[in-house]
Amino acid sequence: MRLSTDAAPHFRTNDSTRKVMLDVLIALTPAVIASTWIFGLRALFIMLYSMVLAEGLEYITVRFIRKQKDFKPDFSASVTGLLLGMNLTLGVNWWQILIGVMVSILIAKHAFGGLGQNFFNPALVGRVFLMISFPTAMTTWYQPFYYRNPTIMTAASPLGMLLDQGVDQVLKNYSYWDMFVGKIPGSIGEVCTLALIIGFIYLLIRDRVKVMIPLSYIGTVVVFSSILYLVDPIKFGNPLFHLLTGGLILGALFMATDMVTTPMTAKGEFVFGLGAGVLTVLIRLFGGYPEGVSFSILIMNAFVPLIDDWLKPKIYGTSKGGAKK
Repeated sequence: MRLSTDAAPHFRTNDSTRKVMLDVLIALTPAVIASTWIFGLRALFIMLYSMVLAEGLEYITVRFIRKQKDFKPDFSASVTGLLLGMNLTLGVNWWQILIGVMVSILIAKHAFGGLGQNFFNPALVGRVFLMISFPTAMTTWYQPFYYRNPTIMTAASPLGMLLDQGVDQVLKNYSYWDMFVGKIPGSIGEVCTLALIIGFIYLLIRDRVKVMIPLSYIGTVVVFSSILYLVDPIKFGNPLFHLLTGGLILGALFMATDMVTTPMTAKGEFVFGLGAGVLTVLIRLFGGYPEGVSFSILIMNAFVPLIDDWLKPKIYGTSKGGAKK
């Protein structure tokens, strides 16, 4: 009898990187549609432009610089480009988007060896680089449906108003329903919580994502912000406000869940979400920026190797206190 001696893994699946990334793009489609409705065709242009740049730059890098002649696009660059575009504002220029895409694809991804070898979420690296380099453009928030009334185009974001004026002033301008459906100033793809949840449900149905990180991340923000709310309700805002404003839902559902840059075990995922939630609230309420999602996820990305080493399971057959290798 002839035995198979193929190398591991021996469990086969019909899934591929391309199929997984295509599902992520499908899941982000409701938010893209909502963003286009809220912020107009310029928002759609920014997101599609970022996608095309990312895909084209990756193709050139892999085929002509890394000399992989058999390379076929797997849509991972499209996901990075779309997420970057969704994290931008209407105030950015075409060349600033180009710089952000170059940082995401060339530095955050391919400088580390390409897909599966990067330590940090590429889209967030690009976004933070643009935030630090072009703060004015990245904090120019456009009013929802500004194209219907061009005389009033920009406004402060709810998180910015919270720090300057308190939550009561925010609620005079925007209801919680406005925050839920996206009728607030903010980054292009983060404002419509409803659309993001719909997309995430699709990923759950397709079994493309685990819920531990979103649950621990969002849960930590709720608990921590509740404690601060009891201290000063006006200054710190309530948990519902923190859930529906800023990039928390986009970050928790679609960026903190990146399979490459997050822990491998359920315990590790819990710790990752816990740390990201604490950092998000601290940066939002006590830091120099009104939003802390991007920074918190990137900081926790850096701790992933340590978390994996700390919480890796014991070797099968050893005692409960046995050494872990």
